Amino acid sequence: MKPVATLAVVTCPVPNAEARLRLFCFPFAGARASTFNSWLDKLPTALRLEIELCPIQLPGRETNRSELLFTRLSPLVEALVPAFGSNLDKPFLFFGHSMGALVSFELARQFRRHQLPGPVHLVVSGYPAPQLPSRHPNIHHLPDSEFLAKIRNLGGTPDAALDDSELMELCLPVLRADFETCETYTYADDEPLDCSITAFGGNDDRKVSREELSAWQEQTRRPFSLRMFPGDHFFLLSAHLPVLLALAQDLRLVLRRLTRPSDVQH
Repeated sequence: MKPVATLAVVTCPVPNAEARLRLFCFPFAGARASTFNSWLDKLPTALRLEIELCPIQLPGRETNRSELLFTRLSPLVEALVPAFGSNLDKPFLFFGHSMGALVSFELARQFRRHQLPGPVHLVVSGYPAPQLPSRHPNIHHLPDSEFLAKIRNLGGTPDAALDDSELMELCLPVLRADFETCETYTYADDEPLDCSITAFGGNDDRKVSREELSAWQEQTRRPFSLRMFPGDHFFLLSAHLPVLLALAQDLRLVLRRLTRPSDVQH
């Protein structure tokens, strides 16, 4: 099948025209927008009335497997901008885990370059501050067996899925492209963001240290906080309820700020 034009999609499993705040969620490497679809049901009822959950479907996933895959971050971020269209008409947050954290950060900077509204808050989960050099060797170029062994060591992907050769034939190109996107990223100096930032991390994450998460503070002029959870790199899955409780706290803080417009920066 010939690859088609590459498009990202802003999904919205439960539209909420009355929402005061949108929560855009960016998936980790190889993951789909539907990873976040259950989150809304697990947030407190009062918050569900105020929030519109909008997971981002990156190219080449689920029903869009015929699309070209990105292997560099800058063109991916540039392609994401028009996908948001009219979805920037109310205040919004970005949440991203691992690769999603890097994508959401660079997208916030890209919005600023395009003079578009920016997020009022950014939650970066399981990813080192972008200005830091990587301390891990690249893996995207490894042979399939070695690459999959590295993926298995990270956790987050069930062994049954990794052992399914037909499934891996479908998933490997996406995983490899996503890892190449992150591993070829080069940070460029720019002004700190005007939105507050929260960094989430796993206490047992061997890929990202507490110090690397704390360094995100350099990327904002606004308040910064760090929250640690039990679990390894995929604490997002293993400790999803504590993560959602912490995210709910951030959402409430932002909603309170929205009653004071002078405190909200776009």
